[in-house]
Amino acid sequence: MMKKKKFQYQPFILLAPAILIVILIIGYPVVRAVVLSLYKYDLTNLQGVKFVGLQNYIDIFTKDPAFWPAFKNTVIWVSVTVISQLLLSLLLANILNKFFIGRGIVRSVVLIPWVTPCVLISLMWAWIFNGNYGVMNEILQKLHLINENVAWIAQPNTALWIQILAMIWQGIPFFTIMILAAMQSVPRELYESASVDGASRIKQYFYITIPGIASTIVSTVMIRLIWVFNNVDIIYTMTGGGPGYSSLTLSVYTYLQAQKSMKFGYGSAVAIIGAVFMSIVIFIYLRITREQGGMIDK
Repeated sequence: MMKKKKFQYQPFILLAPAILIVILIIGYPVVRAVVLSLYKYDLTNLQGVKFVGLQNYIDIFTKDPAFWPAFKNTVIWVSVTVISQLLLSLLLANILNKFFIGRGIVRSVVLIPWVTPCVLISLMWAWIFNGNYGVMNEILQKLHLINENVAWIAQPNTALWIQILAMIWQGIPFFTIMILAAMQSVPRELYESASVDGASRIKQYFYITIPGIASTIVSTVMIRLIWVFNNVDIIYTMTGGGPGYSSLTLSVYTYLQAQKSMKFGYGSAVAIIGAVFMSIVIFIYLRITREQGGMIDK
């Protein structure tokens, strides 16, 4: 007769400090935000805190003129930025994976945008596209592409796209380094065997390189989705979400409501909606990548 296995307490005891830290750092703020979203918590109103249930959410979806523009801008902001970073980084990583003179220096220089603070990046791009003395207007006028200065970040139809360019430039190094490291981990024997079999470089790239770095791409894209969605620095520094609502995103709107307008309850409700939206996006993304390539273990 087999002896009944004793329950092992040691793993749980060892993990307890880490679990406690996660609960304190992540769990408590999330619960606190959910609770705050059910209250009218406005520090500019001396009447104090008032429980309103789901009224904040109802007001956001039905009465708030800024929410839906912010939601649309968020979709554009996240999707265009992450897709562009991925495609450009694949190209750059492929170049840096080849041997050429000065490759080590170039690899170091590529990291500059990533280590530069977002506030400095915002100021730099705001200067480049300044409507009065920006260098971009100077270049385009010398190329005879425009006849007069364009207020790039002061126009509703261009403000968000300029900030997307800044965010793409800032995030390319992270994507590139991750993809480059994954490329270098692909066994060289696979390429040698493919060459012997007559496979072209294009076929080797799509049938060996891409499958070999697929798991890295999946995890990196997921990280960037979250980071880009949560980024406030670039938009807030360059335009503050303006002009009007043309470059306002959910993260910036949350900050403006909670920190600027001191409406903690309303700002928490916007934050919860944004978190739910991103959770759905990540869930769908992981399901698609799992079904198509089996990249993530079930």
